[in-house]
Amino acid sequence: MSDELEPTGALRGIRLNADGTDRDDWDDHWDKYGEAAVGNPANDYRRDLVLKLLGSPRPGAILLDIGSGQGQFAVAYQKDHPEVAVWGVEYSGLGVARGIRAAARAGVTAKFVKRDLLISTALDPDQPAATHAVCSEVLEHVEDPTTLMRNAISLLAPGARVVVTVPGGPRSAFDKHIGHFRHFTAPSLNRVLTDAGLDVEHIYRAGFPFFNLYKLAVVVRGQKLVNEIDSRAAGARPARLEAAVTTFFRHGFKVNRDDSRFGWQLAAVARVPLAKA
Repeated sequence: MSDELEPTGALRGIRLNADGTDRDDWDDHWDKYGEAAVGNPANDYRRDLVLKLLGSPRPGAILLDIGSGQGQFAVAYQKDHPEVAVWGVEYSGLGVARGIRAAARAGVTAKFVKRDLLISTALDPDQPAATHAVCSEVLEHVEDPTTLMRNAISLLAPGARVVVTVPGGPRSAFDKHIGHFRHFTAPSLNRVLTDAGLDVEHIYRAGFPFFNLYKLAVVVRGQKLVNEIDSRAAGARPARLEAAVTTFFRHGFKVNRDDSRFGWQLAAVARVPLAKA
């Protein structure tokens, strides 16, 4: 999508910091937090959950990563599944650039395109409609998640399998700092996806108990965590205590329940109707 088609602040729901900068500037987000996202145990847990719910696409299938960020999931998936064509769509130009570089370094054919899914979109001439899609930790970052998903459907084939993850539970200071408009409940996520035009098959409340404990630790750290991450030099090694806590949760996440009434990591499996509206 060309730069002249960027959305207005009212449509995107732009919120400003005290210095007048955009709190939801995703180029700045990936510049500051891109390295910290790599190796995060919560991200790894979500990735494994998404892979489980995505199933085993057949050779020739087309996977679309909706809100592909810096391309971590798309590149890793393409490397492990060379028989599946992988595309990523992302609002941040810097995220797209990082995805393209990551694909080149890994020697895979995953493709990335810049899109704003809060406005109507269509497939590029060389982009096939996807048979499978992932939208992981994206909807909490936009004011109108229903519109985003409705527009994303235009990039999917009828009958496409869609896996969505969003955070539940309380918002931490860090969540608010990186632009979380809301966290979801199972009913509110179901409503967003249904109103967007998807047929929801199941919504999982995952992550109990260790993912919940991890999120509670982030909530308790509050603004101190925000300040620490913002002041950390690029490539800096985590403190010994932080590394120990990360190791603890990495092992604990292996026994999380994938569906519990108490889980704070929400995941949905849905389908594009065979006759798209």
